[in-house]
Amino acid sequence: MAAGFWLAVWEAASLAVDLELLLPSPIRVAERLASLAGQADFWTSAGGSMARIFLGFTAALLLGTAGAALSFRLTAAEALLRPVLRIVKATPVASFIILALVWIPSPGVPVFTSFLMVFPIVFENVLSGMHHTDRQLLEMGRMFRLSRAALFRQIYAPSLAPYLSAACATGLGLAWKAGVAAEVLANTRLSLGGKIYAAKIYLETPDLFAWTAVVIAMSVALEKLVSLALRRVLSSCQPEASHADRATSD
Repeated sequence: MAAGFWLAVWEAASLAVDLELLLPSPIRVAERLASLAGQADFWTSAGGSMARIFLGFTAALLLGTAGAALSFRLTAAEALLRPVLRIVKATPVASFIILALVWIPSPGVPVFTSFLMVFPIVFENVLSGMHHTDRQLLEMGRMFRLSRAALFRQIYAPSLAPYLSAACATGLGLAWKAGVAAEVLANTRLSLGGKIYAAKIYLETPDLFAWTAVVIAMSVALEKLVSLALRRVLSSCQPEASHADRATSD
C-alpha cells in the first residue's frame, strides 16, 4: 500500500515536470531496468559490486570483532585504537576515497572504503556487548571449568547476538553507500557505481534511476541474507547455552 502511494506520487511528479531528463516516470525506469537486465554487462557489473562491497564488509566484520576481543582483554589495545576510530568517524567519506585513489588501484578503492566505514561500527558494538555480558554467568562458567571456546559459544555468543545483528544491519547499509560512492568517484569498470557515473555523464536519467534501484535492491537482499546467516550461526549456540544454564542452576 505504502509503495503504491509513493509510486503514484512519483508518477504525478513526473507528469507535472513533463521532462524525462529531470524526472522519468516509474514505467520508463522499469522499462530501462528490464532492458538492462537482459544484458550480460548488467550482471557482470552487479556481481562485481557485490563481491567488492561484501569483501570489505566481511573483512571489517572479522577484524572489528578480533579488535574488540583484543581491546576487551587489553586496555592498551583499546587506547591505541580509539584515536584512529575517532578520526575515521569524523573524516568525510569522500576524503578517504580521494586519498585511497592515490594509494590503491581503482577496483580496490570500494573494498577499502567499505571496510573503513564498517570497522568502527563492528568494533564498538562487539566491545559493548562483551562489556555487558553477565558476569555471574562468566563466573559460573569458570567454576565449571569451561574452556574458552565453550565460554564463547555458551555465554558470550548469546550476549553478543543483538549487538552483532545491529552492527551488521547498520554496517551493510553504510558499506553499500560508501562502496558505490567509491566506485562512482573511482569510475571503477564493471561496477554499479561506474554505470551510475556513465549515466550521469551522458544525461541518461532513466538509466540513472534504474541503476540506483538495483543498488537499493541488492543492499536490502544482502542485508537479509547476512542477517539470516548470522541468526543461524548464533542460534546454534543457544541449545548449548540453555543446557549450561540448566546445569549451573541445578
